[in-house]
Amino acid sequence: MTGQSSDANVEWRAAQERGSLLKEQRVGIAGQRINYTASQGKGRTVVLVHGNSSSSRVWRPLLNGSFGERYRCLAPDLPGHGGSAPAERAASYSLRSYASVLAGFVKELRAEDAVIVGWSLGGHIALEAASQLPEVAGFVLFGTPPVGGPADVARAFLPNPAMGVGFSPDVDAEAALSFAESFLAPGSTLPTDELVADVIATDGAARAGLLASLQAGAFADERVVVAHMTQPLAVLHGEGDQLISSDYLRGIGMPTLWRGALQILPGVGHTPQLEAPEEFADIVTQFITDLG
Repeated sequence: MTGQSSDANVEWRAAQERGSLLKEQRVGIAGQRINYTASQGKGRTVVLVHGNSSSSRVWRPLLNGSFGERYRCLAPDLPGHGGSAPAERAASYSLRSYASVLAGFVKELRAEDAVIVGWSLGGHIALEAASQLPEVAGFVLFGTPPVGGPADVARAFLPNPAMGVGFSPDVDAEAALSFAESFLAPGSTLPTDELVADVIATDGAARAGLLASLQAGAFADERVVVAHMTQPLAVLHGEGDQLISSDYLRGIGMPTLWRGALQILPGVGHTPQLEAPEEFADIVTQFITDLG
């Protein structure tokens, strides 16, 4: 854990309160204090899982908008991210541990029949947790190429030097900015201040621990997971995503793929929920509506 992370989390919580009508809440999952934000909606539950070195703040446009007014949205902060406490052990920063936290969160909040929306690392966590979530109504993944092992990585991810920041324990402001800018479509004018703040606030051990677990192969074969998934699966992709290969996504066998095709979102990059929140909310609403 880093000393910087504790101070940054205090600043993160203050910014969250200033910038949103939503109030953060906390829940204990297997001894881990998890911060989460809930919207005011009473409809179907939607669990929103953020990505690496990010936080529930990336979902704020959905939580504060008509989507959050309609659906019961729950957006947790992963351990060591946002307002959640750092993990006590570095080994807890792995896909398997994150998946256990997600499954525990879903159970604790009585959201077993929710729609799980996973962005980037959050999508990989959702796939890792899929076997623990048999009653989930459906999955929405974006920025998440299902990989079967190390051999798939070079094809699934585009060559971008900023990717390395996501696995570096010590990240300065310049590196955090490069990582944040890689989330957006080329030429985007969307402010990156909050994205950068989240990168810096994240416990550096979370990035290092994730890398160690991936190098050890401690994760499920995600291609097998989607091949055997029984729930509807929507896979979205920003047209200008600088990190993920659309060609790779189109080559994955996904029998329950919603509408039978990858859904391309024009004019956005890796973070359509921030770059075009209304359009993003609309397509997720269409998926939920199609569930019946």
